[in-house]
Amino acid sequence: MKFTELDLPANILKALKKMGYEEMTPIQEATYPVIFAGQDLCALAETGSGKTAACAIPLIQKVDPALNAIQGLVLVPTRELCMQYMAEIEKIASTTHVIPYAVYGGFDKKIHIAKLKQEEVHILVATPGRLIDLLYDGILSFAQVKCAILDEADELLKVGFLEDIEFILSCILHEHQTLLFSATMPDDIKKLAHDCLRDPQHISLITDRVAPESIEHYFAYTHPKQKQIELIKYLEGEDINQVLVFCNARHMVDSLFRSIRKDLRDIDYMHAGLTQDKRSATIEKFRSGKLRYLIASDVAGRGLDFSHVSHVINWDFPRDGEQYTHRTGRTGRMGRKGKAFTFVSKHDLSSFRKLIRSRKITPCWIGKDPLSENNAPQERRTQKRAIYRRKNHSG
Repeated sequence: MKFTELDLPANILKALKKMGYEEMTPIQEATYPVIFAGQDLCALAETGSGKTAACAIPLIQKVDPALNAIQGLVLVPTRELCMQYMAEIEKIASTTHVIPYAVYGGFDKKIHIAKLKQEEVHILVATPGRLIDLLYDGILSFAQVKCAILDEADELLKVGFLEDIEFILSCILHEHQTLLFSATMPDDIKKLAHDCLRDPQHISLITDRVAPESIEHYFAYTHPKQKQIELIKYLEGEDINQVLVFCNARHMVDSLFRSIRKDLRDIDYMHAGLTQDKRSATIEKFRSGKLRYLIASDVAGRGLDFSHVSHVINWDFPRDGEQYTHRTGRTGRMGRKGKAFTFVSKHDLSSFRKLIRSRKITPCWIGKDPLSENNAPQERRTQKRAIYRRKNHSG
């Protein structure tokens, strides 16, 4: 379906045409009527499917530019996603009088306060921590908020964010529309989501084959000491555009960057321990193609749109299936092809089995397959030794 078939104002259609948006993606086509009708919504779709524009377009259309008040609120878990969301809304609203603004941690709060006090803001995009600071300071009014959006809702409704989200939504004292968007939604999070929604419509475009078919999944069974050698060997044999390498912790990002930068050019790193200026500059360099390799923690795994990532590499095995989905979703976006390459150690085999079952992944091993019949006896011996050690220690 084309955007021109919708009842969109001419100025918004003009902005979409300038952005190269002609055909609606399935999530946009499915959710637009629900959002515009004012119903609450819980929408699940693969990463890179166009969820941001799916809610941004009707949200901008709903705003009354003549009313000097915040009418739309968008909550996201990370600063990077906050800025990306803001950029998308700015482009779509560029031909209108709708004014968006973003507030997030790591940026001078005084500048945020001055902007919100002195200028019009119709749509506010925010991370929970900074938004609560501004609410406590008495800077914000949600008296005119018509719509609240939770993007990456599964992350926002986890224990670390949940209390903040509940407080923020409680500050919207009148009836409003609430929209939840995510690529994954574990069962325990689904229950919490229902507390935020009123008679919601549920739309899921997550197919039975959870892993998108645009991504090929490769695994390498490797001793930790051999990982760097195997990584360089793998990259040398691949047709590389851009590569995103994920580690589970900041110190691993730092360590891997220091040890590998002599082998790879056009490389940088990013994690939450860096200043916001450094993180923003690194993302912009990577997004513009000035960097070929980026080593990152999971701050880069949530919602960020990198158009030219051909390979995602899990240096550290993901903690769960949701983390794997979000990481690998940085490639193979919007119909493009991508490759995911994950290192597996003997300690990861149990997690590996759970991953391929839950995500219905058909794995391709590079090198030895530790689960093949030839290697099964060795694996059984390893398991028996582990059981023996546990019994020994417990005794």
